[in-house]
Amino acid sequence: MSQSFFNEPSNQTSFNQQHSLNHGGHEVMDMHETLGEIIAGMNQSILLRPQVKDTELLSILDRQYNFTLGMYNTIVESFKTGHDPSVPTGRYQMETGHDFKFGLNPGQPKKPMQNASEINDEAISGFLLGAQKGAAKCMTAAATETTNPVVRRVVADSIPNCIEMAYELSIYQNKHGYYQVPQYSQQDMQTMLNSFDTTKNPLH
Repeated sequence: MSQSFFNEPSNQTSFNQQHSLNHGGHEVMDMHETLGEIIAGMNQSILLRPQVKDTELLSILDRQYNFTLGMYNTIVESFKTGHDPSVPTGRYQMETGHDFKFGLNPGQPKKPMQNASEINDEAISGFLLGAQKGAAKCMTAAATETTNPVVRRVVADSIPNCIEMAYELSIYQNKHGYYQVPQYSQQDMQTMLNSFDTTKNPLH
């Protein structure tokens, strides 16, 4: 974020202080929930990291944790000050491909673990995926009702990063057979794809 959302005369300290607190009550509660969700996901990563077996998943966990740490600090700073953060929102870059394997293969039915020793990379990647999805949902709700324009933009700009990290984890799960993607038949797929069409009727 390079642009500033406030004109700030250097001789108006009270003006600056006033605008650092221009948060609505609903916004404050949404932001508390959002930041709590991010912290919970980060704490979960710390707890799960020693249990990871696959080096690829460990690399994803570390990379996403480090990015999320910076994202968290940027959001907190903008929320506390009401002004542009010193470190702008970044853009998360996946290091995996975008290919999904389609189709279903029979396997053992999924069921809850009976004890902690059953923890594995499938469960861990699922926990990490759930955390990113939860953060994205909280941020989306917060961004739609945030009164402070800087905080709104910082939060809104962070949503695509949560989506990207969740997408990376879903690709990982699919690659290892933890998340299978069924498809319709070719005929049904074409029927669904052709169910909608574009239009050229703008309002005047």
